[in-house]
Amino acid sequence: MRLCIVGTGYVGLVSAACFAEMGNDVRCVDVNPDIVTNLTKGVIHIFEPGLDSLVTRNTEQGRLTFTTDLAEGLAGAVAVFICVGTPSRDDGSCDLSHIMTAARDVGRLMTRPLVIIDKSTVPVGTADAVHAVVVEEQDRLGKSIPFNVVSNPEFLKEGDAVNDFMKPDRVIVGTDNAEVADMLRELYAPFARTREKLIVTGVRSAEMIKYAANCLLAAKISFINEIANICEQVGADVRDVRMGIGADHRIGPHFIYPGLGYGGSCFPKDVRALIHTAKDVGVFPELLMAVDAVNNRQKKYMAYKVAEYFEPLGGAAGKTLALWGLAFKARTDDLRESAALTIIKELTDRGMYIKAYDPVAGDKARELLQDNNLVTVVDEQYQALENADALLIATEWNQFRMPDFDRIKESLSLPIIFDGRNLYSAKYLASCGFAYFCIGR
Repeated sequence: MRLCIVGTGYVGLVSAACFAEMGNDVRCVDVNPDIVTNLTKGVIHIFEPGLDSLVTRNTEQGRLTFTTDLAEGLAGAVAVFICVGTPSRDDGSCDLSHIMTAARDVGRLMTRPLVIIDKSTVPVGTADAVHAVVVEEQDRLGKSIPFNVVSNPEFLKEGDAVNDFMKPDRVIVGTDNAEVADMLRELYAPFARTREKLIVTGVRSAEMIKYAANCLLAAKISFINEIANICEQVGADVRDVRMGIGADHRIGPHFIYPGLGYGGSCFPKDVRALIHTAKDVGVFPELLMAVDAVNNRQKKYMAYKVAEYFEPLGGAAGKTLALWGLAFKARTDDLRESAALTIIKELTDRGMYIKAYDPVAGDKARELLQDNNLVTVVDEQYQALENADALLIATEWNQFRMPDFDRIKESLSLPIIFDGRNLYSAKYLASCGFAYFCIGR
């Protein structure tokens, strides 16, 4: 099929590359000419494992092209995927301006029957709004070209997005048109060779499925973090608790790892957006509000532990903390809603110096934090330890899991490790002479 993808962020570029990999003719449209030029050359502006080779191969073989011209992208296309950003507003609602601009442009430029597919995460009712905008634009131009608006939400994890697209758990299609459903079943057939994965629902149900899924996963994270904090006070070990409850098939072992809370571009935004939607329709979302509140508190939890430890030593002001990890999780360079940034703000507000390292997100963090004179982002893992008073682990990169503890101890002025990801054995670090603070133990 010939497809048009509007937007080349995580969702758009991954979708485009994976569709092209299966033999489709895919044209990506982005308003940023520098991004388009670089992508044409094989230079990718986001970090996602496996994506660079996928883009390069399909670009070289002519199945994947990039342009700033939406008319060019739409030429001959049977479907257009809208994959643009939907950031949070200050009140938690979803900013749909990019979605509506894209929809209006599609309505203006389309020249043949088209399936318009919302792949961005959007509030319930957005497909209806997109439909109305396209009709309005066609009416303005005196056109009457048939089209359908479909909800086809993405379920991609940053750091494993290519694998998630290639081997999806399910493909949700929200439409009441049987022909459109069949077309998308054909499009997604190469990704569902072992079993039927396409689930067809109403449009609004499809939009709600995405929010419900992300909010439930976020709730599991906030739940285990609350349990971990209780464990610390009653003498229980959250690792044992996690294994005990995770063995129950009704609960399962996934998303019950305690730590610094959830971050990134999805969970925080989606929880707040559903809270806003619920309030708009007269539902008071107590559970969702608690999930959000617990997460906001958890992101500060380790900063409070650091400040508390140094309080009897003259306070955090003037001390230096080595920070390993800046991205909100491993295998991505995404800093959005990262707990590390919250920790940095909390501690530098107290006058503490930060020497930070991240194997992928360092350059982005350096630019983001350039106005904070108390922060230095270094290029080498152990360089962050030089002249530091303690070490804090904020991201679970593999290279942090088995470090040289002798070198750490020699580099730090005090043998202190704050582990926000529970990577290490408390017993082993005690035998090495470290003071060790983690989550839920």
